[in-house]
Amino acid sequence: MSGEQLAAKESINTAEVRLSKNLNPASRVNINDLLSKVRQEKEKEKTENYIFLGLICVLIAVTGIIASL
Repeated sequence: MSGEQLAAKESINTAEVRLSKNLNPASRVNINDLLSKVRQEKEKEKTENYIFLGLICVLIAVTGIIASL
């Protein structure tokens, strides 16, 4: 291997060591928190979809009433 490849491998290994040392139990991600956030976002999207569908239905109804006059 050339000197450049060895230097690159050494820098990658030292970066991995630094990353593994920086991980402590307090910085771990709680999967339950992430899942609850995803559920809240889906619930919000569902509510927005129902509102949009309701507005479309009202628009069709108003258009039908106006057209029948």
